[in-house]
Amino acid sequence: MASAVTTSRPGYRQLLRTPGAWTFLLPGFTARQPFAMLTISIVLLVEHTTGSYGVAGAVAAVTGVSMALFAPQGGKLADRFGQSRVLVPGVLVHVVAAGLLTALALGQAPLWTLFAAAVPTGASVPQVGPMVRARWAAKLDGHPLMSTAAAFESVTDELTFVIGPVLATALCTGVHPAAGLVAEAALTLAGGLLFAAQRRTAPPVSRPGTDGERAPRTSALAVPGVRVLAAAFLGIGSVFGGMQVALTAFTQDIGEPGLNGPLYGVFAAGNMLAGAACGAIAWRASARRRLLTAYAALAPACSVLWTVHSPLLLGALGLLVGLCIAPALITGYTLVETLVPATARTEAFTWLTGAVALGQAAAVTAAGQLADRFGPSAAFTVPLIGTSLALLTLVVLRGRLVPSPDAASHSGGRGVVAGSATRSWDSGDRDGAEADARV
Repeated sequence: MASAVTTSRPGYRQLLRTPGAWTFLLPGFTARQPFAMLTISIVLLVEHTTGSYGVAGAVAAVTGVSMALFAPQGGKLADRFGQSRVLVPGVLVHVVAAGLLTALALGQAPLWTLFAAAVPTGASVPQVGPMVRARWAAKLDGHPLMSTAAAFESVTDELTFVIGPVLATALCTGVHPAAGLVAEAALTLAGGLLFAAQRRTAPPVSRPGTDGERAPRTSALAVPGVRVLAAAFLGIGSVFGGMQVALTAFTQDIGEPGLNGPLYGVFAAGNMLAGAACGAIAWRASARRRLLTAYAALAPACSVLWTVHSPLLLGALGLLVGLCIAPALITGYTLVETLVPATARTEAFTWLTGAVALGQAAAVTAAGQLADRFGPSAAFTVPLIGTSLALLTLVVLRGRLVPSPDAASHSGGRGVVAGSATRSWDSGDRDGAEADARV
């Protein structure tokens, strides 16, 4: 489809002038706010009713793994039948499942029932973030502003994770232990239905026989580049999960548990600042080269965390790690737009989001075990291992991060506005990819 943007210079002002953008941005922000509240709400509620952080963390981990496994299937259905037709029933199932989990926890039900209820609660988490990204991709197909949109979404995600946990904690500690999960379900219902109502900006659904085009029958995971990106995003999840546990263990070990929030806040601030900067830069290098560069910086940044024993120095290193995270996330999401046919992008975005969640769940478990047995320093090795493996995967399999002719034929066209600029960008991106192949 033709791009609605009339300028060739990427920038947030131009991005937000995209016709129809605000109709899905504001409902989208409201609808995904509960996602950042879910884990901490479950931990605080279950710990209150069972007296065990171990049990609470395990229930929350089941929720995260369930979401990682089921979210891509929801994305695939959204690509095939439309976002609203998938989102509405998903929201209703999530509200019922979260309510059941709350009731079971408050009722002192057997632990196995909490784990059982955690599965549908995680499986039905609305994937609003990937849906918003899919709407940007439909609006900006092939336009340089797509990278700016990816950066904007990364900043929005980080802002969500700054607000959500604070709100959930305040509700659970100041109102009632179940208030956080109740609020999460209520916001999911209101925000999800409001976002689903914005049908005009939803990506078009491609059906067999329409416009001479046949909808793909295979999963987005069949695209080799998506598999590589999903593996790399496991490394990003290892940073999020490992930092959460390691910082908590570190601040408790030095007798300053109150520093946990500020230290993690500095890490998140670095992510937000880098994300904002990435969206304001008119990149000349190809997305694949930028991705490799981002991970080449991220792994070394994580490599010295385990040696630090000063809160001030740890805060500075946390800021550095956060600055390296955003470029990796943003470029990965940007690559999806060129690797995957338009009819499978929502699913592709959910695979990446699910990979982050799965990596985070694994990292929380591993870092917790290492912290218990060997101390906080050992927990900081989890981000190092995760990012190093991700970098190795990208270096070895970088040849798969090249758009296939099939993806290009289903991309929906490059648009007719700002034609010369768009052609120049396309040519530059191909030249950069060819240069990458020679590295």
